Order: sequence, then C-alpha cells, then structure tokens
Amino acid sequence: MASQVAIITGAGSGIGLGCARKLAEAGMSIVGVGRTPEKLENLDAVVDDPDRLATLAVDITDHDAPRRIVERAVDRFGQIDFLVNNAGVGSPKPLHEADDANFDHYIEVMLRAPFRLSREALPHMPKGSAIINITSTFAVIGGLRGGAYSAAKAGLTGLTRHIACQYGATGIRSNAVAPGVIHTAMVEERLKDESFRRMNVDMTPYPRLGKVEDVASTVAFLCSPGGSFINGQEIVVDGGWTSTKYLSEFGRNAEWTPREPQN
Repeated sequence: MASQVAIITGAGSGIGLGCARKLAEAGMSIVGVGRTPEKLENLDAVVDDPDRLATLAVDITDHDAPRRIVERAVDRFGQIDFLVNNAGVGSPKPLHEADDANFDHYIEVMLRAPFRLSREALPHMPKGSAIINITSTFAVIGGLRGGAYSAAKAGLTGLTRHIACQYGATGIRSNAVAPGVIHTAMVEERLKDESFRRMNVDMTPYPRLGKVEDVASTVAFLCSPGGSFINGQEIVVDGGWTSTKYLSEFGRNAEWTPREPQN
C-alpha cells in the first residue's frame, strides 16, 4: 500500500519543517514547497528517504503555482491526502501604518494563495483526506499591530470552515491550527523587547513559550486516524494566552502607568 502524501507550504524552516518531520515520522511522503531552494534542502535530513520526498521551489503567489504544486505531488506520488497551508509572512503593521501594498501582500500570501492551492488540490483528494490551515492567535483576538495580518488569518479561518462544510460530505475534512508565539530564531530576537515579553510571556499561564513541536504534533494528530472526526475546528496552541486573563506575578507587581483620560 502506498504511503499517504502531504503537501506542506513554507516547508523549509520553522513550523513547516516541523510538520514535515512529524508527518514523515508517521510514514507519509512529503511534498515540500518553499521559495528558497537552499531552505528546502533541510528536508533531506528530516525525511531521510529520497523515495518519500519531493520538493518544489516556487513563490506560492505566482499565477501558476497551484497547478505546479499539485502536478508535482500527483506526478511523483499519484495522490494528495493532506494539504498543510503553512506559508506566511510576519512583521505586521497596525491599520494606520499599513498602505494598500502592505495589505495586498498579506492577503496574497496568507489568504489568496491557500484559497487557490486548496481549490487546485481538492479534485485529487480522496475520502479520508484533509486540509490543515495554519492561522494565528491574531485570527482569534485581532491583536495589537495585527492589521492586514489579522485580517488575512481570520479570512483563512473562514475559508477553513467553508471547506469543512462544503466538502465534509465527501469525506474531506478541514481544520485550522492557530499558534501563539512559537520559540524560533526570529522570536528569540523579539524577546529582547520588554513590551513583547510582557505581552507574551507574562500573559501566558503555561510556564514556557510554544515550540515548533507543539504545532507540528497538533497538525500530525489532525492528519491521523485519531483526528478523523474533527472537522471545521480552530485549535489554538498558545498555552492559554487567548483564553485566559492571566498575568504573572511580575506583571501584576510591575510599575503601573495610567492612561491619559479620554474626553
């Protein structure tokens, strides 16, 4: 019996690479998609089996990207069982600082591209397959400085639920995984900012930040038999950040700066 096949965008690093590792450990074949060929080389060690790995360096916003990605998967492995729409961009700006080009870029990468790739993949996905969209806690609560990022990720949550409803009867599931702050090299630098630490460390009740493994394990579960009746859900992986009003002892005892009164 042929192994199941998973397409993962943004697969060369971070959460995408972690998902590739977890799904490969489950015996799946991986189609890793990313813009940078050098990053995609990281998949060689993660999958550790050239017969179960195919890669494609492409900008997912390109007009022909969905067709090329799906053709790569089908030509190499003959099927598509899972699609993990993970590719994204960071450093969002609040609404008043964002111009139209900024908005268009976030929507193109994190909503339009997953929309088009999902549409292209669906005809090749059999009963029992699933689409997993990586969203964000900023899709749940909006978030300071979220701007177009929050809008794109919230739109992706809406798309997830539509796919779950529209195609669930054919045996195709769709769920969203919404990570909080995940400890990566990029976040390591941000943690030097005291306000960032207060917002994300002092307001998370669980005593550590998220790891790539936390998100990848959730994705792997949703692609496993154990997740086969989960459909149309948004699973938040954030240690309780969005669902509680937690504030650490340090945060509670830190110097308080009152707001200026509003007229």
